[in-house]
Amino acid sequence: MLVWVMYDICEPKRLSRMAKICLRAGVYRIQKSVYVGELNRNQLDQLRLELEATMDRSCDSVFLFPMERLSFDKGNVLGVAFDKAMVSDRVRELIL
Repeated sequence: MLVWVMYDICEPKRLSRMAKICLRAGVYRIQKSVYVGELNRNQLDQLRLELEATMDRSCDSVFLFPMERLSFDKGNVLGVAFDKAMVSDRVRELIL
């Protein structure tokens, strides 16, 4: 399944750790704090556990949204979809 990960993290050191967790899990960065990738249920659960253990619940926000491919394909991208220097060809394949 496709999974969107989005977060807002209060502290810069923790922000860097969150990014590393997401990238290690296999989701691709499409904006500074937005990721998308294909994960199975176990991978998504593991990602959730790692992010939850790292975040500060008093000030951080983390969103994990699984999405079926058909729903994703019905979406629209308006304007500049992502920073082209930041994303891989794999992300371009997923989005475009």
